[in-house]
Amino acid sequence: MKIEKNTVVSLRYKLTDAQNNIIEEPDSPMVYLHGGYEGTFPKIETLLDGQDVGYEASIQLEPSEAFGEYDPELLKIEPRARFPEPLEVGMQFEGVPDEEGEDSDDEDEDPLIYTVTDVADSQVVLDGNHPLAGIALRFWVQVEDIRTATDEEIENRHPVGAEAFAFGMPDDLDDGEDDSVGTVSRPGSSSPTLH
Repeated sequence: MKIEKNTVVSLRYKLTDAQNNIIEEPDSPMVYLHGGYEGTFPKIETLLDGQDVGYEASIQLEPSEAFGEYDPELLKIEPRARFPEPLEVGMQFEGVPDEEGEDSDDEDEDPLIYTVTDVADSQVVLDGNHPLAGIALRFWVQVEDIRTATDEEIENRHPVGAEAFAFGMPDDLDDGEDDSVGTVSRPGSSSPTLH
């Protein structure tokens, strides 16, 4: 069977930066629904389209093809009093508003995840950029398995049992504390996955 639209692909991969420093090399394969369902990066889907089990290749993605350019406007300095204690560098919060009472104009837009990058006596520095924003990435990929997707998987836009992929971000954000800022994730709780 070849990889085509509406196939479920199991993919082993290794992710490095442009200097070949390993960022991620998971023990288990990533499983995604092929065919424009945002299960992986479009450039990787294009590379894999029409390939068989056992196919392997390396590909480089520029920041614009991966997690985007680094945006300095996504850095925020907030009063420390708005955050739970203990507060540590590396903690992540979902949905820090720009100003008190300001809501997002787009209800469908996913809230940003902000990472604490510095903690001072009275202020906290937050970065809303993806941890890999602005970085060229190199992927080695190997196709481990291919199967036809079920109607349910196609309707849900992802394989049954597969989690949404959020490379470099927390898998689940509900293990934190609720507060005025949003959801919190402790450092080391993230299990990054491809895309």
